[in-house]
Amino acid sequence: VQLQASGGGLVQAGGSLNLSCAASGYLFSNVGMGWFRQTPGKEREFVAGIDKTGGNTQFPPPRDRRFIISRDNIKKTMSLQINNLKSEDTANYYCAAGLFPGTSARRSAYRYWGHGTLVTVSS
Repeated sequence: VQLQASGGGLVQAGGSLNLSCAASGYLFSNVGMGWFRQTPGKEREFVAGIDKTGGNTQFPPPRDRRFIISRDNIKKTMSLQINNLKSEDTANYYCAAGLFPGTSARRSAYRYWGHGTLVTVSS
């Protein structure tokens, strides 16, 4: 199983980014997936989750509508759109796949992880 995250970069505050996660090696459409992010010295935190169909999503409370998660089961990709970027969004963003069909905010629930893609927001 391989997950490859991409789409990070240096963006000015207020801008947008679309992160992508390409999957291979397993039945992509059978499992829930998620995005996490991490900054140095801090724990990896949940950003968004999506179920196997893409019909149900989960976000940490309070809901930050700047983040939009989606997936394409034909292309085996998952995306995270981040709008109106803020300096506090600067982090390494990781995509992950679980062995469950739904959604989960628990880091321990995810079995497979991609390498991070770095998002840097300049103010």
